[in-house]
Amino acid sequence: MDADTTPDAERGHDPAEVRIAFLLFPAVTQLDLTGPAQVLTRVPGARAEYVAATLDPVATDCGFAVIPTRTLETAADADVLVVPGGDGAFDAMLDPAVVAFVRRQAERATWVVSVCTGAFVLGAAGLLAGKRATTHWASAPLLEAFGAEPMPERVVTDGSVVTAAGVSAGIDMALWLAAELAGQPVAERIQLQLEYDPQPPFDAGSALRADALVVTAARADTEARRGARVAQAAAAVLP
Repeated sequence: MDADTTPDAERGHDPAEVRIAFLLFPAVTQLDLTGPAQVLTRVPGARAEYVAATLDPVATDCGFAVIPTRTLETAADADVLVVPGGDGAFDAMLDPAVVAFVRRQAERATWVVSVCTGAFVLGAAGLLAGKRATTHWASAPLLEAFGAEPMPERVVTDGSVVTAAGVSAGIDMALWLAAELAGQPVAERIQLQLEYDPQPPFDAGSALRADALVVTAARADTEARRGARVAQAAAAVLP
C-alpha cells in the first residue's frame, strides 16, 4: 500500500462523528458496497447514508436490492465518500447527476474512496488525473484514459483519494481506513469482530499468478465491452 503523506491535522476530521456516504446505482456489485459498510459502520461515531438518484430500491448485481436513505440532492456533506463498482459504474460515470454529486462531495470530504470499478466514477469526476490508482485487474489499463497511473497494489492511497482493487479488496481498504479514522486498535477489533481471516481453498485470486493467456483475453474482453464508455467519460474531463 502506498503511504499517505498528508498530515492528519490538515484533514479536519472530527473523530466524534464520521459521516459516511455510500453511493448506490443500478447493477452495483454488492460486496463492493456491503464489505466496506460492514467495516466502516463499526467505526465509533459512524453515521452512514446510502445515496442514490431516488429513494426507490436499487438493484444489485446479485438480484437483491438496497434501499437508499438519501438522494443525490438531499445528501449532506460527508467525511468519507465510498464509491463501489460493478458494471453499473460504467453507466454511472456517464450520468451528469452522479458525477456532479461525487465532485461536490469530494470538495469537502476527508477521504474519497472507491472499490473495484468505482474508480472510473472518480475518474469521470476528474479526481484521478495525475494520481496513482487501482481497480479491478481486468479494467486497470483503462484508468490511463483519465490520466491515472494504474498500480498493481490491492489498496492505493494518493492524498485524500483511496482506491481498492476488485471486490473483496474493499474490505482491506475499509480496515485500513478504519485505522486512519479511529486508530489501529479499533480497526483490529473490527477485523476480529468480523472474523476476517481469509483462507481460500485456491490460490487463484490474483491476476499476477493466473495464467497469462487467460488474463490477456479477459482484459481484451473488458476493453471491448467498456472501452467506448470510458473514452466518452474521459473526453468530458480531460482536454
